[in-house]
Amino acid sequence: MVRAAAEALAGHVVDTPCAASPALSELTGANVYVKLETFQRTGSFKDRGARNRLLALTEQERVSGVVAASAGNHAQGVAYHARSLGVPATIVVPERTPFTKIARTRELGASVVVRGADVAAATAVAIELAAVDDLVFVHPYDDPLVIAGQGTVGLEIMAAVPDVDVIVAPVGGGGLLGGIAVAVRDAPTDGGHPSGTGAAVELVGVQADDFPAMAQRFHGVRGARSPGASTIADGIAVTAPGALTGELVRALVDDVVTVSEARIEESITYLLELEKTVTEGAGAAPLAALLDDPARFAGRTVVLVVSGGNIEPRVLASVILRGLGRQGRLVRILVDIDDTPGRLAEIAAVIAGAGANVVEVEHGRLTSDIAVQRARVSFVLETVDAAHAGLVFDALGAAGFPAERREL
Repeated sequence: MVRAAAEALAGHVVDTPCAASPALSELTGANVYVKLETFQRTGSFKDRGARNRLLALTEQERVSGVVAASAGNHAQGVAYHARSLGVPATIVVPERTPFTKIARTRELGASVVVRGADVAAATAVAIELAAVDDLVFVHPYDDPLVIAGQGTVGLEIMAAVPDVDVIVAPVGGGGLLGGIAVAVRDAPTDGGHPSGTGAAVELVGVQADDFPAMAQRFHGVRGARSPGASTIADGIAVTAPGALTGELVRALVDDVVTVSEARIEESITYLLELEKTVTEGAGAAPLAALLDDPARFAGRTVVLVVSGGNIEPRVLASVILRGLGRQGRLVRILVDIDDTPGRLAEIAAVIAGAGANVVEVEHGRLTSDIAVQRARVSFVLETVDAAHAGLVFDALGAAGFPAERREL
């Protein structure tokens, strides 16, 4: 079924690059390749499954149209490919969906209905619309044709890196990981892998710590998501895996792990800086798994599935600044000084002498917890790394200006 999907999709979705990454290899100790689904027309792998499902519509179904529920990539994939096939599409999005995503889905040709508190509620609305208006509901992951479409990622990986040892992919509902698993386990025996078969390739799924539904199911652990939980990896923020995908993952995948928000943010920053690739949280999750457990992957040929690049610019800016802070390359310090002429210049001279750059400075005299004749100065400094930041602190202390570090 995956090979049939590949034939049907040829020329209509991008056979995305699967490129070696010397920088990430050096960072992680593995021989890393990145499968860049960010190159798809809508910026994510969802194009594959959406088009493959739409191609199976009957003539009557094409006339009536389709409906889907999504707050992001699935919406755009269905909208774009429905338009290209001349199929009317309605997308139900949750009420808190960012305006930019709503606008983008409309630009791609779909009618947008804003209903429901979250994706689960929006899905219920979409299913109701399908019944009332005689539309075909396009499930984001728990559909054999959608799974087959996503599985074409696996075929392309095996063709590009036949000696792959490990494929690491994000997993939410399981369509991508399940499809890749089907494709890889069915890889031809002349693929060039030392074992001669895709059965030897280790398949690892990655979820966010606060949305571990597939990991819990895979490992037979019962648990519940924390109330109010959220994640920057919203593309895999799924509260329950699919019935079909859950069985595929359990039967064909080797492991499903979870990673922290901090590690995902760090991975977004590394992919941007080292790989020159803008990625969303879900797309960065595979790299987060390598950073979490480098010994597991050391010396092995690993393909990371960078599933999409649709991250809000405001969120990306915040991640970059937070990442620079964690790396010690951007630090905020507080210094209490005598409120006399020239003191601020003296501190600036010490900072400059230590080789740091002042990005921002705020000079306050009205803070109630300092004496009337003193002032508190807040600096944001750009430094080379954490060690350099430590040298700046040492220089300030030696000059009589002890500094206190604060969060950015």
